Amino acid sequence: MSYLLDSPDNEGYMSKMQMKNEPLFPFMKMHGLGNDFVVLDARAQPLVITVSMAHALGDRHRGVGFDQLAVISNGNADSTADAHLTFYNADGSTSAACGNATRCIARYLMDGNSDQSLSLTTDHGTLFAQDMGNGVTSINMGQPQLDWNDIPLAYDEDTLKLPIDGEPTATGMGNPHCTFFVDDVASVDLETQGAVLEHHPLYPQRTNVQFAQIIGLDHIRMRVWERGVGVTLASGSSSCATAVAAARRGLTGRNVRIDLDGGTLQIDWRDDGVWMTGPTMHVFSGAFTQAFLDSIQ
Repeated sequence: MSYLLDSPDNEGYMSKMQMKNEPLFPFMKMHGLGNDFVVLDARAQPLVITVSMAHALGDRHRGVGFDQLAVISNGNADSTADAHLTFYNADGSTSAACGNATRCIARYLMDGNSDQSLSLTTDHGTLFAQDMGNGVTSINMGQPQLDWNDIPLAYDEDTLKLPIDGEPTATGMGNPHCTFFVDDVASVDLETQGAVLEHHPLYPQRTNVQFAQIIGLDHIRMRVWERGVGVTLASGSSSCATAVAAARRGLTGRNVRIDLDGGTLQIDWRDDGVWMTGPTMHVFSGAFTQAFLDSIQ
């Protein structure tokens, strides 16, 4: 792996850093449709991430900035998976699933090993990835959680139409989701409504919030508010949840195109799980200084 600071144009900077005996801490910046991540590869050196660290790294003014922080580790010794992924939101809270980050990391690992497929474990379970060619990566996000106590909700309710104004649908994709179907997503005040609905008492672990407009039987326009983050350009797990909700309500089929603010994902709810397919981007690699890390301990 090569890092941006190792380039010839930065030789003077590197020399100064070495003179100061100040070690560098590598990271990668990636995104899937503008849903952006800082990725730490901890397979060679285990890392302990605290809430304050995740929050500081996610600061777009004083850190690097991200929607989610993802840490790659070796996982359990008895696991046959290629790696384990742990996710943190921008507010420092954790999440069991992050679909776009999983696609980004799968692409990175497959490119590094020249593999066409691999498996990754998360706190949600084992996810399988495939290289679809032309820089497109597909991930099986597993089966959705449809029962109220699995999502989870605070109490037993019909997850197809919740007793909330607008009758949204509740879905679990390793994290909780609340999907509203509206006539015009562009007219929704996403920042205001998302901030309130994330903390709805029916969701004890908070929730991601989606507003979806049905364009056709295989086409959805969707915008998303992510818990612990806010408005994001895209969300993989939210796209999966929206596709599942639309199919359950008979609004679409099970294979749909979802247009988000940052681009398009293809979601296919099959017998073996919900497959999500789309492009990824490794934007740059860099390193944190020890001084910065010391400032956030």
